Amino acid sequence: MERTTTTGPVPAAHAEGQQHPIKLYLVVWGWLFVLSLFSYLVDYFHFQGYLRWSLILIFMMLKAGLIVAVFMHMAWERLALTYAILLPPLAVLVFVALMAAESNYTLFTRMTFLGPDG
Repeated sequence: MERTTTTGPVPAAHAEGQQHPIKLYLVVWGWLFVLSLFSYLVDYFHFQGYLRWSLILIFMMLKAGLIVAVFMHMAWERLALTYAILLPPLAVLVFVALMAAESNYTLFTRMTFLGPDG
């Protein structure tokens, strides 16, 4: 179904708002349920240390990505808008990783030159 304007035909999805099938939302809801179950199982099986925190962060990022992509409709936005929203948090994560590496180097330097009491 198309509408005609002075500039030419307009697709129905753009004329009346884009509609997504309910199946898409149900599938995403299912994936969110499964990822939440996996997050729960990390605690249930008593994972410890870096494995525990890595799994929790991976599942959290996957769930957040699904929510942003589908429920906030970022998967259908223009690439420039997507970059404008996703690149700043990615840059913050890179800077946090650099600061963590710098803190390890600072600790190593203090322990080497000042001793354990320095």
